[in-house]
Amino acid sequence: MNDPEIRALLYPLLQGGVYVDELPTGTTRADVVHITAQFMHGYELKSDGDTLQRVKDQLPCYARAYDFVTFVVTEKHLAKLLDAVPEWVGVLVASADGLREHRPARYNATVERGAVAGLLRLSEVKQYLMDHGLHHVSLLRRRDVSKLLNGTQVIPLSHLCQFVRDRLIARMPQRLENREVRKAERATKKRLKARGRKPTGGAKGKPVHTPTSKAKASPTTRKSAAR
Repeated sequence: MNDPEIRALLYPLLQGGVYVDELPTGTTRADVVHITAQFMHGYELKSDGDTLQRVKDQLPCYARAYDFVTFVVTEKHLAKLLDAVPEWVGVLVASADGLREHRPARYNATVERGAVAGLLRLSEVKQYLMDHGLHHVSLLRRRDVSKLLNGTQVIPLSHLCQFVRDRLIARMPQRLENREVRKAERATKKRLKARGRKPTGGAKGKPVHTPTSKAKASPTTRKSAAR
C-alpha cells in the first residue's frame, strides 16, 4: 500500500475537530495531526515503500508535542516497529481490507511546553506569554522562548495546550481557502502544460481538513467498518 491509500483509510476515522497534513513538529513533520478541543493526536504513516530508519528521530518530536501518538504501518513493518516504539504508542496496520488496530494509543505523559508552543508561530507564542505577564520575551529567539517555557511553572501546561489547540483550529478557514487556491493553480498549470506553455509557481501552504462527521471525538481509533 502507498501513502495516499493509507491516508484514505485513516481520514474517516478522525472524528470531530480538524486534521492537518504535514504539520511541522520539532525537527520533522507529522504526517497527519488530529486536533480537537480536548487533545492532539499525531499520526506517522509508513507505507510499503518506506523504511523505519527515521522513527528514532520522529518519535521524540511527537512525544514532546502530542497527547497521543499512533504509527500507521503496513504488515511488512509491524514486527520491526513494535521493537522500536514504547507501549504507549498506538499502532494501526493498513491493508487492502482497511485499518486494523494492533493496539490503541495511550495518553502520553511526556509532553513539553516548549514543543507544544513550537506548533504555533513565534509571534503568537510571544503574545500569549506577554498576555500572561512575561513582557521580557518580545526580543527572544524561538529556542530561548522554548527554554523559558520548559523551565517555568508560571504557565500551566494544560492552559498552554488549550491555547495551541484553539489557535490551530481557528486557522482552518484560511487553510481551506489556501487549499482551494492551490487546487486552482494546479488546474491552471495542467492547462498551460497541455498547451505547451511553461506554468508559473504558486503559493505554498499545507491543507487542513474538517471531518464531516459530528460524532463525539475519541482519542482512540476504531477499525474501519466501511472498508
